[in-house]
Amino acid sequence: MRNLPTQFLIKKSMQYSGVLSKMITEYTSPIQYYLELSDSFINVNQLINKNISIVFEKYQCLSCGKNKKIFRQGNCYDCFYKSANVGEWIIKPELSKAHLGIEDRDLTYEKKVQLQPHIVYLALSSNVKVGVTRKPQIPTRWIDQGASKALAILETPNRYLAGITEVALKNYVADKTSWQKMLKNNVEDADLILKKEALFQYIPEETKPYFLHKNEDVYTINFPVLQYPTKIKSLRLDKNPIIEGKLKGIKGQYLIFEDGSVFNVRNNEGNYVSLKIS
Repeated sequence: MRNLPTQFLIKKSMQYSGVLSKMITEYTSPIQYYLELSDSFINVNQLINKNISIVFEKYQCLSCGKNKKIFRQGNCYDCFYKSANVGEWIIKPELSKAHLGIEDRDLTYEKKVQLQPHIVYLALSSNVKVGVTRKPQIPTRWIDQGASKALAILETPNRYLAGITEVALKNYVADKTSWQKMLKNNVEDADLILKKEALFQYIPEETKPYFLHKNEDVYTINFPVLQYPTKIKSLRLDKNPIIEGKLKGIKGQYLIFEDGSVFNVRNNEGNYVSLKIS
């Protein structure tokens, strides 16, 4: 993680512009959020309790940089089906094949990403869920999911082994987060250490040697939220080109507004916007 300053002064009636990408996070209490827009680096925590507006200007694909309609994950249609960093194995780690020397889109890139230590984890976001992430992505992955607690349960040498473990465990524990419950802070508490031990019996034999029996390092994550919504309205720039409101909190990659509307920054990557603060 880069060394991030803890404070960026934000003046009133300031306006910024640039292409949206997911917010950078810093593991402090509470989590610090940063947004990069062109030459500006904004501490989003300082915008809480301020009125902000996000206005769509154009598209800017995160891969090719062209003004082409965003299809998925910040990419235009062509780049989504060509770029190595959005292959199907990203969402489904069990489809990874770099360990076999089999190319999906770019074997050099796939070896770089897939053939490194991966963590199978339990996270408490809406309920207990199982997931997979690269080891260097801890705790960023958990912050981005809006998890209040998280615990690593396996460390495997590649993405494939982590993926088949996740597939086996999701028969006994959820593999998805209810984002509505997460944003309402309607979270069921659980003892992740006890849950880890209970799940050991369901882990595939070939990955049991990677089980972290001694790990009891539960991450606790506190988010900068003044007011959780009771009713949620999700906003997207393709349907709401102007988004305005008083910011009351940040959780996961969501901006939470006073009226209960929420804006997922990551789901709107690749949109070039102007941001006004008042």
